[in-house]
Amino acid sequence: MVIPLMKQAEDEHGTDEHAPLRFGAAWAAVAARAGDARQALHTFLTHAPHAGRTAVPASLAMDAGLVISELVTNAIVHAPGPCGMALQLSGEELAITVWDTSTEKPVVRKRDRHRVGGHGLRLVHAVSDRVAVAHRARGKQITAYLRLTPSSDASAGPFGRDTAGAVSRPAASPA
Repeated sequence: MVIPLMKQAEDEHGTDEHAPLRFGAAWAAVAARAGDARQALHTFLTHAPHAGRTAVPASLAMDAGLVISELVTNAIVHAPGPCGMALQLSGEELAITVWDTSTEKPVVRKRDRHRVGGHGLRLVHAVSDRVAVAHRARGKQITAYLRLTPSSDASAGPFGRDTAGAVSRPAASPA
């Protein structure tokens, strides 16, 4: 069941202002659409300042839209059954988690400018600070973390994200 953001805001009124803002949604096997996930993300990020959180910069919101589109599309195309997403916004980062029923570990494919498709996970790694893959009882979840503040790291990319080797590093698995 999806709880509208405004209802969540009413329920959380008066909570710790430093607590992360969260939203989640789940879809049946044939009901998932990347457009719905992007719309939910947009609503979530638009609502953040009204919930006492810092506004997310437009460039980061665009990157987050790309991440959610790619991860949900991969879940739709490569995994049978239901899927879902969870969004978490803290003072430091936005975490985008997508879960599905496939047990296959996602693989970043080699760059091939002649191939149609198969570039999504490479893009997710390129715009995220880090990407983690965790196994679930039935399937897996992929979480992309996008830092809200620019990095002071010398290897950081144009928006403060680490792009040095981002697409060639494997997705991390929890210990």
